[in-house]
Amino acid sequence: MSGPGCLQANDWICAEYVRTRGTELVDATIQHIGITAVSVVIGLLIAFPLALVARRWRGAAGAVLGLTTVLYTVPSLAMFALLTPLFGVSASVVVTGLVMYSLTILVRNILAGLEAVPTEVREAARGMGYGTARLLFEVELPLALPALVAGLRIATVSTVAMTTIGSVVGYGGLGNLIASGMEGFFKAEVLTASVLCVLLALAADLLLMGLQRLLTPWTRGRSRSGPRARREGRTAKVVA
Repeated sequence: MSGPGCLQANDWICAEYVRTRGTELVDATIQHIGITAVSVVIGLLIAFPLALVARRWRGAAGAVLGLTTVLYTVPSLAMFALLTPLFGVSASVVVTGLVMYSLTILVRNILAGLEAVPTEVREAARGMGYGTARLLFEVELPLALPALVAGLRIATVSTVAMTTIGSVVGYGGLGNLIASGMEGFFKAEVLTASVLCVLLALAADLLLMGLQRLLTPWTRGRSRSGPRARREGRTAKVVA
């Protein structure tokens, strides 16, 4: 006579749980990806103009960086509690909170990337008749992409992790399963949802890393090039 199944035995690793709760796992994963993606995209759309303002007006830099840092220090549970009266119990509470948390990382990295563009490259572009907008989008942003994507990777991975906290309002994706599993000490549910969350973070990081390599092919041979070669490569890109 066979012993009890892994569900009855409440094992940590249980294929039967994955097989019987597949739809639930897929729905939670889709919600998790959706909340994360929307939060990061909105965060990037807000962070970009804020970084431009901080770079253009030095007096505003302290206020922008200070405000985003203060937002990052607010505990997530307190943040969601403060936002609930404004948005009600909805996914908007989680998305808004995650957007605020992402701003610190994104604004600083975008600003750092733009400020790292060599002065001689800007001067060469201006000498060729580049206006402010063209200089930004055709010269500065491409050269700032490594720093920008690095910040985007950090923000995305941290957002994947923090989305789980949205379970307090019922919109935590895989966090909902982790919370319910912890409440009932359902080992398979806790471990499976946690592993999926880690895999999502790794997949997002690898995807963005690949995107960075695709968008910045000139950085691949940087380790084999000296400072002079790097400067010449940047200047050549401007001239091209």
